[in-house]
Amino acid sequence: MNRLIKPGRVTALLLLMFLILSIYMVFLYKLQIVEGEIYYNKSSEITNERRTVTAERGSILDRYGRVLVGNKECYNLKVDNTKLFANEDPNAVILELVRMVQSFGDNYTDDLPITATPPFEYIEDMTDIQRTMLNAYFKDKSKSLPENPTAVELLSYMRTRYGIDNRYSAEEMRIIAGVRYSINVRYAINTGDYLFVEDASMKLISSIMENKLPGIEVERAFIRSYGTEYAAHILGYVGLMTQEEYEKYSLLDYANDAVVGKDGIEYAFENYLHGEDGEVIEERSASGTILSTVYETEPQPGNHVYLTIDSVLQEQTERILGNGVEGMVKTRSQARAEGLARGDYDPETKDEITGAAAVVVDVRTGEPLAIASWPTFDVSTIIENYSTLMETPNAPLFNRALMGAYAPGSTFKPCVAMAALTDINMDFNTETRIKCEGVFTKYADQGYAPECWIWNSMLPEHYTHGNDNVTEAIRDSCNYFFYSVGHDLGVETMGKYAHAFGLGVPTGIELVETVGNMSSEATHRNYVDDEWHIGDTMQAAIGQSDSIFSPLQLAEYCATVANSGTRHSASILKEIRSYDYSEKLYERETEVLSTVDSPEYNWAAVHQGMYLVLNDWSVNGKNAEHWVDCAWTVAGKTGTAQKGEKITNDGIFMCYAPYDNPEVAVAIVVERGGAGANTQFMARQIIDAYINIRSYHDTSEEEMTLLR
Repeated sequence: MNRLIKPGRVTALLLLMFLILSIYMVFLYKLQIVEGEIYYNKSSEITNERRTVTAERGSILDRYGRVLVGNKECYNLKVDNTKLFANEDPNAVILELVRMVQSFGDNYTDDLPITATPPFEYIEDMTDIQRTMLNAYFKDKSKSLPENPTAVELLSYMRTRYGIDNRYSAEEMRIIAGVRYSINVRYAINTGDYLFVEDASMKLISSIMENKLPGIEVERAFIRSYGTEYAAHILGYVGLMTQEEYEKYSLLDYANDAVVGKDGIEYAFENYLHGEDGEVIEERSASGTILSTVYETEPQPGNHVYLTIDSVLQEQTERILGNGVEGMVKTRSQARAEGLARGDYDPETKDEITGAAAVVVDVRTGEPLAIASWPTFDVSTIIENYSTLMETPNAPLFNRALMGAYAPGSTFKPCVAMAALTDINMDFNTETRIKCEGVFTKYADQGYAPECWIWNSMLPEHYTHGNDNVTEAIRDSCNYFFYSVGHDLGVETMGKYAHAFGLGVPTGIELVETVGNMSSEATHRNYVDDEWHIGDTMQAAIGQSDSIFSPLQLAEYCATVANSGTRHSASILKEIRSYDYSEKLYERETEVLSTVDSPEYNWAAVHQGMYLVLNDWSVNGKNAEHWVDCAWTVAGKTGTAQKGEKITNDGIFMCYAPYDNPEVAVAIVVERGGAGANTQFMARQIIDAYINIRSYHDTSEEEMTLLR
C-alpha cells in the first residue's frame, strides 16, 4: 500500500521553507539592524531650500482713489523637472497633464511657435519673445539641427531628441514637443522658470492632487486684476521679461522670472509699482512636505500710483467717442449707398472712418482727466489676444490720443491770431481789418492763388467773408485773412508761438507720445520731396502744410488759449503712496512749461472769436444748435484737415468751458470725419458728462480719498 505523503518529500519541503526563511531573516536583519540607521536617516532626511518670494505689485488708482488695476491671488502650476523626468515615460505624463488641463478649460503654456496640427508650419504672427526663444534654441542645438530648419524638420528632431515614439499621433507629438521645448528652451535663454499653468482653476488643482500626477507643484502667486473695462491705452499691461529687459532690470536686482510693465502706466511707473522680492527658507521632508518656513527677507510690496484721470469721466468719454463714431459710420454708409444709387459717388473715395481720439484736460492745471482712443481693446486679455489684435483692422492697440499725428486744420488759427497780435514785428492789432477777396492773388503770376473755403462753397456764386478783424476772422474761419497774416508773420515766428502753445513739442506726460511737427523749412524735406515755398508758409497758417499734432497736444493748446497763455505740464501722475497707504511719497505740483505773454485785450479778442464760432446764430447757426441748451457757455474752434485727393478730410474740434471762467478743455479728432463741425456733438456730450460728474464729486467725494 502506497503512502499518501512520503517522508522524503516532507523533509525536502521543510528544508526549502527553512532556507527561504533563513534568507528572509538575513535580509531583514541587514535591512533593520545592519543598515537600519542609514535607511531611517534617508526616510527622515530634511532639506532646506531657499526660495524667492515675489512681492505684490502696487495698484493703479484714479484721482479719487478708485482702483483701476490691482492684484488677485492665484495659484500657478510649475513643473518639477527632476520628478517629471524620473518617470519611466515622462511623455505620457505630459500628455495626460495637458489633456487634464484642457478638460477643465484651463490653458497651459506652449512657447513653440509651430501650428498645432499638420501640415506643421511656423506661425506667422510670432511674438518678439517667441522669436528670441526660437533663435536661442537653434543656437543651442546648432550641432544637431540643420541650418534654418523648417517646422517639420524641427519637430522631427524633437521627436528623436525627446523620445516621442510612433505610438503618439502627430497632434499628440506636437503637444509633447511643445511642453518639452518650453522647458528646454529656458536653459538656452535667461528667462523665468516654466509655468505650466498660470492662474489654475481649483478644479484642475484638486484633480491633479487627487490623481497624484508626478512632477507638478502648486505655487501661490498674484496676477493683475482690473477694476475698469476702460483706459486700456493708458494703463498698459505686464508680462515676463524678455532677454533685453532682463539685461536692464537685472541691474536693479530683479529676479529672472519677474513680471514687468510692458506699456502705458505699468511701464512708465515700473520703478514705483514693482516691489522688492523677499527670500524664504523652506524646510522639507524627503517626500517634499513643507515642515517650516523662515523668512530671511520679507517681501516689500510695490507702491500705489494715483493718476490725474477721473475714471468715471474716462468711461463716459470712451463711450461717447465709440457711440459717436459708430453713428457717423452708419450715416456715412447710408450716404454712400444713396450716392451710388444716384450715380454721383466715386467708389474710389477713401471715406471709411479708421480711428478717433478724445482728450479732456483741466484748464487750470493741465492735468489729463480723460484720454480716449478708438478703436480700443480689453487690456485684461491683451496677452492672450495679442496676435488677433495685431491683425484687427484699424489698429486697436495704437493710442491715437498720444501717438496719432494730425494736421490741425483751422483749430490752428487762434495760435496764428495770438502770434500776430503779440509779435512786436507785426503792425497788427485787434482793430486791424483785412478784406476777404476769396482768392489770394499775391503770387498768382507764379501760379499760386489759394482760395478761401467760402469762395466755391455755393457755386455758381462766389462768396467772401467781407472786411474782418481778428475776432470775426476766427468766427468765420476765414482762410484769406490767415493767408495774409501768416504770410507777414513767416513760418519761423508761427513756429515759435506754436511751440509756446505746446504744439510740436513734448507735453510733459510720462507715457510714450509723438512730438508731432510744426511746419518749418528745416523739417520740410522730412515730409515731402520738394523745396520750401511761400505757399507752404500760408498753408501752415491755416493748419495744413507739414504741421501734425497729437490730440493731447491740441487739448493742452486749447487749455492754454482758455487760460490766456499759461501752458501747464500734462503729467498724468497725481500722487504716489506707500504700499500700506500710510505715507505720501510724491504729490504732483502744477508745472508751467511755457507762457504766451500778451495783453488781456488780445486774449479777449481771440476768446470772443471762439465764443462766436459756437454761439453766433447769424453766421454759425449749425454749430450753435449743438450748444444752445448747454448748462455752461462754451467757446471752441472747428477744423477740417485735408488728407489728399479722394481721401475724406479729418474732422478736428476743440473747445473749453465755462467761457467766463474756464475749467475744462476738450479736443476731438475723427480720422476721415469730414469736418470738425461733424464731431462737435461728441464734445457737447463730454461737456455735459463733465458737468454732471463734477456736481457729483462736489457733493460726495474728495480727491485722493481711497474708495473701498
